[in-house]
Amino acid sequence: MGSRWEDLNSVQIAHRLSVDPDTVALIPVGATEQHGPHLPVGTDTIMATAVAEAAAGEHALVLPAIAFGASFFHGTALPGTVAFDGDQTATAAVRVAEACVDSGVRRVLFVNGHVGNSAPLWLACDRFRRHHPDRRIGVMQWWDLTPDIAGRATEDAVDWHANAAETSLMLAVRPELVDVDAMRDADDPDRTAGTVFRYPVQHVSTNGVTGYPSRASKSYGLQLWADVVAAARDVVMRAHTEVPPLG
Repeated sequence: MGSRWEDLNSVQIAHRLSVDPDTVALIPVGATEQHGPHLPVGTDTIMATAVAEAAAGEHALVLPAIAFGASFFHGTALPGTVAFDGDQTATAAVRVAEACVDSGVRRVLFVNGHVGNSAPLWLACDRFRRHHPDRRIGVMQWWDLTPDIAGRATEDAVDWHANAAETSLMLAVRPELVDVDAMRDADDPDRTAGTVFRYPVQHVSTNGVTGYPSRASKSYGLQLWADVVAAARDVVMRAHTEVPPLG
């Protein structure tokens, strides 16, 4: 039996959850937003889905992705962004998680592909826990799975976007969607060091990029992807059996 929720029928899902009541529901949460001149606007959703499907193994089911996220800060100057605000993102995420519970799921893990979703997804977890204290919910993000991965994700920009790491991952996962010629001229430095306020993209980037995608390569992406998948699989394995530290 496969791991994609949408490919199964109702009887199969019920059977899966009866045989393994602690099956983890993985909910990819991405965004539809500009990613500079070289990456598709679906990059964050593509990565969230790819991580979830690679990590699922025998202990998880992967829900269809939530393809819109908290991307208001990308503005409208660069075409392609279709955004929720943070509260809308949290509300959508909670609704999907609660629908999983309605089907019998006990453990839910959001697989986040967009940094802007981080706070809304923790808010979603908070709302969910309030009403489902006997269920489990959490967030997994590829860029902070391990300290080493986090270091590579931010190597060329702390406030990164469509940078070397993200572009390299796309070259590994969906190379046909990367405009390699545009990638070589898309570098734009991180201008946020020392800033007090949070700014919309057009106030910190000339082309929607923060970082140096010209440094990206498929070989580097494959190395990073292997480490991301290994770490994500470990998280899912632990999510399948984890018990509360107390009680």
